[in-house]
Amino acid sequence: MIRVPDASPVGDALAWAARIMAIGIVMFVPGVIGTWLDKRYGLGLLGPAGFVLGLTASLIWLVKIGGNSKNRRSS
Repeated sequence: MIRVPDASPVGDALAWAARIMAIGIVMFVPGVIGTWLDKRYGLGLLGPAGFVLGLTASLIWLVKIGGNSKNRRSS
């Protein structure tokens, strides 16, 4: 992430809002797709697996963003 030194607070807020929405989508969409595939093919495993995969990916992303934010504040 490249941060412009003269960025406005509104721009920073919009950037964080976009990141949070993207993380929410990453958390939710794999489970929805897995549930849809379960209903389509008569399976019962892809929905829960999708939600677990989405949760894992979003938590990794949150930790990565949190680490980047902490490093940026200290310097």
